[in-house]
Parts: sequence; structure tokens; C-alpha cells
Amino acid sequence: MANTQDLRRRIKSIRNIGQLTKAMQMVAASKMRRAQQHALAGRPYAEVMNKVLVSLQHRTDAKLHPLLQVREVKKELVIVISTDKGLAGALNTNLLREAARFDPAKTGYVVTGRKARQFLARTRRQLLADFELKDAPTATETKPIANFVIERFLAGEADKVSVLYTHFINTINQRPTLRTLLPISPFDLPERQAAGTSDPMLGYIFEPSAERVLDAMLPYYLQYQIFQMVLDARASEHSARMVAMKNATDNATQFIKDLTLEYNKMRQASITTELLEIATAQMALGQ
Repeated sequence: MANTQDLRRRIKSIRNIGQLTKAMQMVAASKMRRAQQHALAGRPYAEVMNKVLVSLQHRTDAKLHPLLQVREVKKELVIVISTDKGLAGALNTNLLREAARFDPAKTGYVVTGRKARQFLARTRRQLLADFELKDAPTATETKPIANFVIERFLAGEADKVSVLYTHFINTINQRPTLRTLLPISPFDLPERQAAGTSDPMLGYIFEPSAERVLDAMLPYYLQYQIFQMVLDARASEHSARMVAMKNATDNATQFIKDLTLEYNKMRQASITTELLEIATAQMALGQ
């Protein structure tokens, strides 16, 4: 059984850890609020872009565009959006578990985040490109990722391009999600917008032509999709880290309470023993 000195040492050590996790929790909470705002702010813009593309789809033969052509999948390219740092609970574990499901003989990977890069090196999978992004990336910084996969797809080096990232739902709920990026699937309106209309941009005229606008919109659409997924992944990362650090702080607090109770019991037992020894000695002297 540990003595009181060992218990004091453990309590002090756990208290220091608790202070550290509390500080990390506050930092993650600050970053989380900004990341969540950025992730949610782009969704209305994505809805408007989708409406424009649905309208263009009605006015052109979209199947003729090379980015929408479906072909037999012989080689697949997967973009994995992970974190650079750990201490985010099971976020990366769940994400990389999904990445491991792909056939390594037919799959090449494009990654952003040190955790995904380490996973590919450890499992000896094919790494085609590694992009480093800031903690709060801009659309310009994610554009090279889209350009890289578009070039691979158009060159026939990849028949399908997917993105594996952590979708942000709320602060305590983040879900690993796999989405097909290329070929681009037919566009459709959400149910709440689709009622009573086939062309959501009816009355608008596209210049110089609907075909030219579609050619310009599709690459930009892909760039924006990747940017939005990166923002979702960042919001998920900071949310998961904040929750993990809060749980660690709460566990440290509870552990300190348990050890303090044990320490007090040992001190009480020690004092009682000393009193008994004094009383016994006095009785022996009295006799």
C-alpha cells in the first residue's frame, strides 16, 4: 500500500496534468468556435452554387463533360483529410480505420495531415501527394489539391476520386465520411427546394453560354467542395480535442478527489495509531 508521501506526490502530479489539460481545453474551445463558424458559414453558399449547377444541368448535355463521365474503376484515388496533432479522442482512429478498407493494390492516396501520412508509411500504401495546410486554411491553399486530382482523373490515371474526411455535425458528434468527388454525380435540389420547380434559375440567362459557364463552374465546384470538407475536418478536430481535454480534466479532478480521500483515511489511521500508542504508554507508566 502506498504511503502518505507517495499519495501526496501522485496528487501533485495529477493536479499538474489537470492544469495542463484545462489550458488545452480552453485553447481548443477558442479554436473550435472559429472553426465551427467557418464550416457553417460556407453551407448557404454551397446551396446557391448547387442551384446554379442544377439549372446548367437542365440547359446542357452535362454527360458530355469529361468530369462527369463514369468509367470502369481500375484505379482509385482517395484524398484523406486528417489532423497534424493528436489528443483528439478517437477522431483519427475512426478515420484511418475507414482508409484501411481500400484495396492497396488499386488505390493511391493524397493526404493532408501528419496522422494520415504516418498511417500510409506504417501500412506501406501508395502516397501520391502530401499537402500541408494551415490550421485555418483558405480556399486558395486547398486549390492545388483539387487541381492535382482533376489532372489525374482527366489523364486517366484515376477512374474514381473519393474524399475521406470527418464530417462536422455538432460539438460532440463528428462522423468519418466518404464522398465521391469524381466523376461528379448528377446535381439535384434538396427536397425543401425541389417542390414545384425543375429549373431553380428560371428567368436567368447564362453568358456567354450555358456550356461555357458549366465548363468554368465544375472545376470551381470541386475546389470549393474540397475546401468545405477541410473546414468540416478542422471544426471536427477542434471539437473532438476540446471534448477530449474536458474529459481528461474531469477525470483528473475526480482522481484527485479519490486520492485525497484515501490520503485522509491514511492520515486518520496514522493519527489514531499514534494516539493509541500514547495512551498505552501512559497506562504502562501509571502501572
